Amino acid sequence: MTRGAPGAGRTPTADAIRAGDRRALAAAITLIESTREDDRAAAEDLLQALLPHAGGAVRLGISGAPGVGKSTFIEAFGTRQIAAGRRLAVLAIDPSSARSGGSILGDKTRMPELARREESFIRATPAGGTLGGVARRTRDVMLACEAAGFDLVMVETVGVGQSEAAVADMVDLFMLLVQPGAGDELQGIKRGVVERADIVVVTKADGALAGPATHAKADFEAALMLHAGAGPWTPCVIACSSVEGTGLDEIADAVARHRATMAADGALEARRAAQAETWLWREVEETLIATIRADARLAPAVAALEAEVTAGTLAPAAAARRIVERLLESQKGEGGASPTSPRPSPPPRGGEGE
Repeated sequence: MTRGAPGAGRTPTADAIRAGDRRALAAAITLIESTREDDRAAAEDLLQALLPHAGGAVRLGISGAPGVGKSTFIEAFGTRQIAAGRRLAVLAIDPSSARSGGSILGDKTRMPELARREESFIRATPAGGTLGGVARRTRDVMLACEAAGFDLVMVETVGVGQSEAAVADMVDLFMLLVQPGAGDELQGIKRGVVERADIVVVTKADGALAGPATHAKADFEAALMLHAGAGPWTPCVIACSSVEGTGLDEIADAVARHRATMAADGALEARRAAQAETWLWREVEETLIATIRADARLAPAVAALEAEVTAGTLAPAAAARRIVERLLESQKGEGGASPTSPRPSPPPRGGEGE
């Protein structure tokens, strides 16, 4: 039911994942995140089998500047959610080195209580070269966790900035964490992130920081009033202390109210439909880029066009158009399917329970 390294062993079955087999889920995520071409067909088949059983979870995105206490908050908030009867999956995106591609993946050490709980599942994933504070396959992994029976999925982004708002395109509720004294931080946090936040949480609101937390709360309430949208949900600001546990119940109530408000008039369904369309086209873009880079026949032409662009003799837009034209010509000349054509159906596999 489980597999080892990508490309080896048996693929995990949809039945095993739906039955709550944690090893099968972990193996499925390894398969989904694999960059090996021979793993993509198996991953797509598995996701297609899981898709009808996904969608029932509350999808919560959490972003915040380094040091704001994201992991501490997730540990405290998640533990309370488990006590309330929820099953929790945490997808923590770690920054990757631009030089080596390596990543620390130390989130389990920062969430020791959740890591010990049978009701929780923590998966750390390197961001790789993907922008937006999330990894390329985060949305697919989220669907697998939902099919495995987790009813709250929390996605912790790399950091905070304009690009980190991309997580808002895959979750039901986007939560921005800030810390006391963060009123001045409004100049450093990109406005687009604040505009997309459904809930702003002021962390570390205890001890000597209780007063500054109150001021930060007022500052962000004013900012949200300026950027409030026309949707059914009115964004709110809540101060909390993950250490003392204050404000966590208020945040849980806000999450529940958001869910009820968005579901009442079909806004949640509409949001998820729009998100699915957004991620479809992002996948198309990334698939085309990967196809171009992997086609050895195009390499000389691509290298020549890159040289012209870097030399300033050809506009990037013109070079991009020529690369795509070369790709299409290459596909036609080969007589094979275009990169956007559906792949042939795989041969029948054994029963899902095997």
